[in-house]
Amino acid sequence: MKLLTFSRRGETHIGALVCRDERKTIFDLNQAQPSLPSDMTEFLKLGDAAWALATSALVSADERCYVPEADVTLLAPVPRPGKIICLGHNYYDHTDSAGSTLPEHPTFFAKYSNVIIGPNQPIIHPRANIQMDYEAELAVVMGKRVRYVAEERALDFVAGYTIFNDVSARDYQKRSSQWTLGKSFDTFGPMGPALVTADEIPNPGNLDLALTLNGQQMQHSNTCNLIFSIPFLIAYLTEAMTLEPGDVIATGTPSGTGAMHTPPVFMKPGDEVRIRIEKIGELVNPVVAEM
Repeated sequence: MKLLTFSRRGETHIGALVCRDERKTIFDLNQAQPSLPSDMTEFLKLGDAAWALATSALVSADERCYVPEADVTLLAPVPRPGKIICLGHNYYDHTDSAGSTLPEHPTFFAKYSNVIIGPNQPIIHPRANIQMDYEAELAVVMGKRVRYVAEERALDFVAGYTIFNDVSARDYQKRSSQWTLGKSFDTFGPMGPALVTADEIPNPGNLDLALTLNGQQMQHSNTCNLIFSIPFLIAYLTEAMTLEPGDVIATGTPSGTGAMHTPPVFMKPGDEVRIRIEKIGELVNPVVAEM
């Protein structure tokens, strides 16, 4: 199932992206099952009961619940995650291009809900003349509460996967040993277009991903190049913290970021950044100047 969060007529709903007569359309789960929450995190917290209601609604397929994609505004599938946990230096090619040795332990940092925007929503280039960079990443969305999970069981607690752009202000990021400020400008976390459920991606460790900037390919790799696998990362994190439904883990970016080019290629107003990940889809965002 490809779950969406969307806005229509001033209301936020969750839905499922389906194909009818070779055309993509949205099935409004809240219209079909009014007892379902319209917030994705609350939906995930309900667990099996919510999944059963959603599946039942899709099977019955009331015609009145289908909405043309053109009639809605897609939002980030998880608009306000409880936690946004990000990885640095987690691709073999990215680490090698940085001239570094392989890390012994994963490097985590946090972003906050103020960064989250959805498909086609603008990434705001702030008034400051910053070095604004892109980072194509596979994001894991947790579906169940878990602490101290074994690596071999870690994927059982995943709701699904989506695309994440870990936008970064490189100059702010380098001002100290802590990356938080350079990663946490408003709109610096585009996410979407859908939350693809884990049953549709049984092996997240073998997905092709690519990023283009204004039509030019800048990043291209596969999640088989992750240094620390997704099951390992979940198990490692739960040694320290409880992961909750709706928490997002962004798994790192491959080589080809703007800062690595000679000369560097940073995003600017008027640009368009497009990320594609196999089995998930495409996340497109324009870059605009702050007013």
